[in-house]
Amino acid sequence: MRWPSWLTKPSTSAKDDTSGEAVVSAQTSDLSKPPVSSSDASNNNAWSPFVSLNVVVPSLVLTATTLGFLRFYKTYLRRIPNTSHIKPELYRRRSLFGYVTSVGDGDNFRLFHTPGGRLAGWGWLPWRRVKGMKQLQNKTIHIRLAGVDAPECAHFGRPAQPYSAEALSWLRSYIANRYVRAYIHRRDQYDRVVATVSVRRWLLFRRDVSLEMLNRGLATVYEAKFGSEFGDKEQAYRDAEARAKKAKIGMWAEPGLVGRILGEKKQELESPRAYKTRMAAKESNRKK
Repeated sequence: MRWPSWLTKPSTSAKDDTSGEAVVSAQTSDLSKPPVSSSDASNNNAWSPFVSLNVVVPSLVLTATTLGFLRFYKTYLRRIPNTSHIKPELYRRRSLFGYVTSVGDGDNFRLFHTPGGRLAGWGWLPWRRVKGMKQLQNKTIHIRLAGVDAPECAHFGRPAQPYSAEALSWLRSYIANRYVRAYIHRRDQYDRVVATVSVRRWLLFRRDVSLEMLNRGLATVYEAKFGSEFGDKEQAYRDAEARAKKAKIGMWAEPGLVGRILGEKKQELESPRAYKTRMAAKESNRKK
C-alpha cells in the first residue's frame, strides 16, 4: 500500500534538518580553529628530523665533549712560552713541568715548559725534542728557587762571593738538561717566577732542589722583609741549614788540620742577603 506523499515529507525534512544541523555544526567547529597554512605545515615537516631524540642527544654529547676538551687543553696542554704569559690566577695553584735549558746563577735557571710531559710526546717525538732547539731565550720561563739564597756570582761589576762557583756548578750538574716540576708561587721584581722545584732522581724519588742545596751548605735560607716564599717548607729549610752549619760543610766549612797548622783562618762568612745589601749601599754612595 502506497502512503500519501504528504505523510512522508515530515520525516524527510527532519532527516534533512538533522543532517543540515550536523553540517552547520561541523562548519562552525572548523571555523573556530585557526587555519593551517601550507608554509607552517612545511616548516613543521622540515624541523621534525632535528627535534628527534636520536639527533638532539648525540649533538649535546658532542658539544659538551668538545668544550670539555678545549678547556682541558687550555688548562693542561697549552704551552706557556714565557713569564708574561702566566695568568695571575695560576700562581699558588699550578705546577709547571719542563726542561731546564740553562742555569745562570746558583739559585735560578731557564725552564722550557713541556705540558703533558713524555705522555704528550716531549723528548721523544721528532718535533718535540727540546735539546738542540734553536733560539730558546724568548721561549723559556725564568725560574728563581724559592726559600734559598745562593752565594752571588760576579756580575754587574760586582765581585763573586766565596762558594758561588761551587753552588753554580752543583746546580748545573743537578738539574741542567733534565725535566723538573716547578710549583709556582709568584712573579718577582726581576720578571722571574719564584717556585719550589723538584727533580726526579733514581726514577721513583723526587728531590726538592732548594732543600738539597741547603743540606750541602751551598745556600742559606732566604731572608728578606718582603717577598720570601717557602710554600709549606720553611721549617724544613731552616732545619737543613742548621744541620749543614753543625756539620761544617760547604760555605760553613772551617780550615782542616793542615790549614790550621799553617795558620789558615776561617773566612768570615757574609750571607748573600748581607752581600747584596752592602753592594747596593756601596753603589749608592758612588752615585752621590
